[in-house]
Amino acid sequence: MTEQAIAYARKNAPAFLEELKTLVRIPSISTLPENRADMQRTAEWLADHLRRLGFDRVTILPTAKHPVVCGECLKAGKNQPTLLYYGHYDVQPPDPLNLWKTPPFEPTIVGDNMFGRGASDMKGQMVAFLEALESLAHSGGFPVNLKVLLEGEEEIGSPSLRGFIEQHKEMLACTYCLNGDGGIQAPDIPSITYTLRGMTYFEIRVHGPAGDLHSGEFGGAVENPANVLCRLIAGMHDAQGRITLPGFYDQVRPLSKQERAEGQRPLRGDDWWLEHTGAPALGGGEMGYTPLERSTARPTLDVNGLLSGFTGEGSKTVLPATAMAKFSMRLVPDQDPEQILRSLGRYLEKHMPPTVTWEGLPDDNLHAPNEKLHLPSFQRGVEVFIRYLHMAAAGG
Repeated sequence: MTEQAIAYARKNAPAFLEELKTLVRIPSISTLPENRADMQRTAEWLADHLRRLGFDRVTILPTAKHPVVCGECLKAGKNQPTLLYYGHYDVQPPDPLNLWKTPPFEPTIVGDNMFGRGASDMKGQMVAFLEALESLAHSGGFPVNLKVLLEGEEEIGSPSLRGFIEQHKEMLACTYCLNGDGGIQAPDIPSITYTLRGMTYFEIRVHGPAGDLHSGEFGGAVENPANVLCRLIAGMHDAQGRITLPGFYDQVRPLSKQERAEGQRPLRGDDWWLEHTGAPALGGGEMGYTPLERSTARPTLDVNGLLSGFTGEGSKTVLPATAMAKFSMRLVPDQDPEQILRSLGRYLEKHMPPTVTWEGLPDDNLHAPNEKLHLPSFQRGVEVFIRYLHMAAAGG
C-alpha cells in the first residue's frame, strides 16, 4: 500500500501544488486585527479539506484570538496507535514589502522554488501532510488512527494553545505527537528534528526629552536615547559572544556528549553558511561551539529592528526624543521565559541611566521577505509522510 500511495502522490503532484497555492494566497496574518476574516477563511479551508479526506469529526473551535481546527479519524481500529499531528496556519506579516521580489501572497514559481509568505512556514509542510493523507485514503486507507490540531497563533507565541490543550486533553489524547513545523539540513540531507528552541521577544522604548531637539544646541547637555539604547544593546553580549543578562544561563541544559558529537559532524561546513546567508564571514555566537550548535542548541539574543530619530535621505542634526528596539531570544530546554523576562528587567534596571525613562514590552517578531518553498522537497515531504505513517503503524 505504501508504494501505491506514493504512486498516487506522484501522479497528483500538479493538483497538490495548486491546492498549496490556494492556501498561500490567503493572507492569514495572525498579528493584524484586520486579517481576522482571512484567519477564519483559512481555518474553514483546512476543515473542509479534512472532511474530504474522510475524517470522522472535524471542528473549528474558538479561542481568545484565532480558531483551532481539530479533526480525528479513528478508522484504523483500537489495536493501532493514534498519531496527533500539529501544525499552524498563521503567517508573519510580509513587511518590508519593498524587499519582496514577487507579491507575497501570490505564489510565484521560479525554477524549483515557489515564493510566497507562508509557503515554507508552514503551509507547505501542512499541505504535504494533508496530501499524504489523501494518497493513503485512495490506497487502502490510513494505517494509524489520526488526530489533527491546526492552530492560528504560532507566529504570535501561541498564547491560547496551553489553555486549549488543557481544556481538551481527552479529545487530544494520542500515542504519538508529530510536529510538522520543521525543516531539513539541505535538499539532499534528510533530517529528524527532535527538539526546537523556544522564543521570547520584546520591544524596549527609551524616552528622553519631551520632543526632538537640535543636537547643535542641546547635544552634550541632554541625554540622547538612541545613544543609551545602543550602549545597552552592545552590553548584552561579552567579547566571547555570551549573553550578559544576569542568570541567563542558570537553567540552560548542557549538551550531552552524543549531542556534541553530532554537532561536530561536517553536515554544514563554513562554505554552506556563507553561501546560504551571503555573509562575508561567520561570527556572532558563543565561542567554543560550532555554527550548527550555536544555531540549533544554544540560546541566543538578536536585535530584530531599531528605530530612532531621522532615518530619511540626507541629513538632519536631530537629538531624538525616543529610541526603540525589537529583539528576540531563542531559548533552549529548561529555560523559563518568565525567568528570562526578570533577567532582562534586572539588566535594564542596573544599566539604564537616570537621564532617561524606559519600558520593556512583549512584542511580535517579523520574518524576512521572499520566503520560498523548495518544490522537490515539498513532493518528497508528501512521500516521507506516507512512509512515516506506515512505520508508525508497524511500531517502527
